[in-house]
Amino acid sequence: MKKNKPIKVLEMLKEHVNNNKKEYLLITLLFIIGIFLGVLFVNNIQETQKSEMTTYLNNYIGKMKDIETLNHAELLKSSIGQNIVLAITLWFFGTTVIGIPVVFGMIIYRGFCLGYTIAVCIMALGLPQGILFVFILLLWQNILFIPAILALAVSGFKLYKSIMKDRNKENVKIEVIRHTIFSFIMLLVLMISSIIEIFLSTNILKVVIKYF
Repeated sequence: MKKNKPIKVLEMLKEHVNNNKKEYLLITLLFIIGIFLGVLFVNNIQETQKSEMTTYLNNYIGKMKDIETLNHAELLKSSIGQNIVLAITLWFFGTTVIGIPVVFGMIIYRGFCLGYTIAVCIMALGLPQGILFVFILLLWQNILFIPAILALAVSGFKLYKSIMKDRNKENVKIEVIRHTIFSFIMLLVLMISSIIEIFLSTNILKVVIKYF
């Protein structure tokens, strides 16, 4: 019976995506807009600010080179803590009708942060090394992180639409419970992304950082 649980969860997630294609399209579009804005912001800043960003990134790389052993426990604690706050915030605002614009804003902001980080890395390290640095630092955990936050936003948006269509308290209660259960599953996914970030991405970066 236990072996079937992961399969059931995957089937549930697949059904969730299929039933909310329009919502996922909208949320994904908002995330992409955020990425575009992040890249645009970096490309239009002044040269002094670009120099400061380059210095900051080079200092970060220098510190990584000097650190002999990473405190994985502290890093993991920090990463999981941030993801728990993010998940709870998306869940909370997703359960309130007036909170949906906040959810949308958070998705745009997360896209902005990603676009900003990618643009700064490429600007500071050049195209080949910048892409490699981003690939190592951001790719693996974001395979889970990005779909999870998009799914959280979609779940909240779906709840909002359900409340707008049907104000029956019992039906709303059922939808809130569904949203909460789904949000908890996505929180687990975010926690797994934290583990990947600390024990895979960071360790790989530590090995190859000497080449930057």
